Amino acid sequence: MNVLRKIGNLIAPPPAKSDDGRDQWPSRTAFLLAAMGGCAGQGNLLRYPSVMYNNYGLQWFIPYLLAVFLIAIPALILEVAIGQAYRGGTVIAFNNINRRLKGVGLGPVIVSFIVVQYFTVNLAWIMNYFRWSFTSPLPWKNRLDDFYWNDILHVGDINEGSLSEDGNSVLSFTGYPNVSVIGETLGWSVFIWFLIWISIFRGVGMTGRVVYFTMGLPIVTTIIFVGRCLSLENASEGVNLIWRTWRGDQLRSGTVWQTAVGQVFFSTGIGFGYFTSYASYNQKHANAVMDAILICSSNVLFENFAAFAIFGVVGFLRRWPEDGVRLGAFVVGFLTLPEAVLQMPAPNFWAFLLFFTLVVLGFSSAFVMLDVVVTLICDSGLTKLSRPWVVTILTIVSFLMCIPYCTEFGYYLLDGIDRWINNVALIFVAWTEVTSATTVYRWDDVVSQTGVPAFVVYNFGFFGAQFFGILLAHGIKDPGIGAAAGVAFYIVFSVVAVVISRTPDQAPPVFSKRASRWDGRVLSKFRFIADIWNIGPLRKFWFLAYYSGNQLRRDLNVIVGTGRNWKIPAFLPFLLRYISGPVLAIVFSFAYPEFHTLRYDPMMIAGFILAHLGMVAIILGYAFPRYYDSFIPIDRRGEGTEPTVAMQTKNELAGQPIANYVGAERGDAPLVYAESSSPDRAGKDEIVTK
Repeated sequence: MNVLRKIGNLIAPPPAKSDDGRDQWPSRTAFLLAAMGGCAGQGNLLRYPSVMYNNYGLQWFIPYLLAVFLIAIPALILEVAIGQAYRGGTVIAFNNINRRLKGVGLGPVIVSFIVVQYFTVNLAWIMNYFRWSFTSPLPWKNRLDDFYWNDILHVGDINEGSLSEDGNSVLSFTGYPNVSVIGETLGWSVFIWFLIWISIFRGVGMTGRVVYFTMGLPIVTTIIFVGRCLSLENASEGVNLIWRTWRGDQLRSGTVWQTAVGQVFFSTGIGFGYFTSYASYNQKHANAVMDAILICSSNVLFENFAAFAIFGVVGFLRRWPEDGVRLGAFVVGFLTLPEAVLQMPAPNFWAFLLFFTLVVLGFSSAFVMLDVVVTLICDSGLTKLSRPWVVTILTIVSFLMCIPYCTEFGYYLLDGIDRWINNVALIFVAWTEVTSATTVYRWDDVVSQTGVPAFVVYNFGFFGAQFFGILLAHGIKDPGIGAAAGVAFYIVFSVVAVVISRTPDQAPPVFSKRASRWDGRVLSKFRFIADIWNIGPLRKFWFLAYYSGNQLRRDLNVIVGTGRNWKIPAFLPFLLRYISGPVLAIVFSFAYPEFHTLRYDPMMIAGFILAHLGMVAIILGYAFPRYYDSFIPIDRRGEGTEPTVAMQTKNELAGQPIANYVGAERGDAPLVYAESSSPDRAGKDEIVTK
């Protein structure tokens, strides 16, 4: 028995422990590779080329890059920083921001749990290709489409539904008479779930080893396939389809903006919760901002580089997009990459390597999504079972829930669930993350300075403006008037809030006397601005509009921005609340007109309902936070409720001299933690400055 235990520890080593007793990554590289593995998967090689194909043209990069820089990177910095600072998964992290945000923390867990079920079935389809790659000649030669739809997916016939000519009523619903379970898809699903179980049942110790393989091989093979696909005849025309075609009229369609944001979220992993979970296993004072930017940037570069392979084959096959014809989220890759291997010497070897790479990439994304749920259960203390048992039970339950996707109607179910989880639930999750964290964090400080009425009126104006402006824009079909009305709504209520607000007795941080002692050079350059912000009405507005987000940034920087670490920049809270939030709200609204045109399809209805159930779970958490307390360990339920004083940093430096936290915010004084021997502070950290 001891021999078996030693062998098990060698293959799946138990994770190291950090100073606070939490499991810890073997190295920073292991964390980065695991996080990048969550990004780099089917979303890069299969899903991204498919959405580009459906929205071809250089104009695609406008909503795509805006989504990356204005939403993905800021949100990723937030997710990584709170996971690392608060030492827990999404529910614990958002509970530290405010106890009413436990539902916001539960949202990413729900999304991950739903997506991982159909994600593994997609991997099972790839394994089916992998099995056929040992057959010579390759069976999809001269029959790419037929092989995909009939030999891999075994898609059953459907009875297409329809709407009335005016679109106001459903004439008939789509019928799915073929409901048989596909044995081979089911069998490969069992295999994929077994691999997931192996990778995470021992925690980050084992995962930290797996990721070196799951990230190393795909990078090498992707480079090879891109080179080969670009050498095919007419490949340049396929590349020109994206990088030299301009269709500016497409930017007027809400669908392309919605698709771009959904794809960025799907491929980067924003809103899935695994960045927060994985960051919680980091060293507490790791460089969170740099890590977040590295993760997101590497994902953008990888998926755009890999897309050259797909569109090289698109040009070779002359498979041009057709107006009004939309292919499924993962289809284009399956209809192009198998052709690429046919054009290579020793095609069986390259087919084997291609589908093995796709499985490895997708598998690395799948196990991180399930690990989000595992982290929630293990952190919460919901059960006394050990982590291996939790992983085992969750794996079995998840497999049983993926069986409907293994049927003859499974492809259509996957398309319906994937569309609305990404276009509704995922975007709503991200919207709640970026707006709530910068609105209610230490809201009692704001109230102490401005009064409750001003706080309520201002935030009614902020959120009401989004709702009113978007509703008006869709109602009259004029986005310009809707945007103008929303801005006017916000301005009116902001003015009212400032008028009824008390005058704060504290000044904005950069311009206070305290700041002048440690940052005089900045004040000397911006003295005029300082004087303006200290005018009574503007001081009131600053507290109402910026205090929560800015204070969250300051408190997090004390932990994740110490020493030479990159600091969370001062503009990030503004970007999250006033740019990312409204943009996500607008993109979210596009889902409803789109669903109106697809409401005759039961699979679309199922996905739409499931996405809204996830939204309800988030909202209920805000309304009834105590019902979600079971997801928080008993000894941690009080976190985030500590008394605070406006403009004073809390958490790590609570009660310390001003010079300590000023230096920590600037990175001048790295912190070392020692256990207090004081009876009344047992278990709490004390600060020791080097």
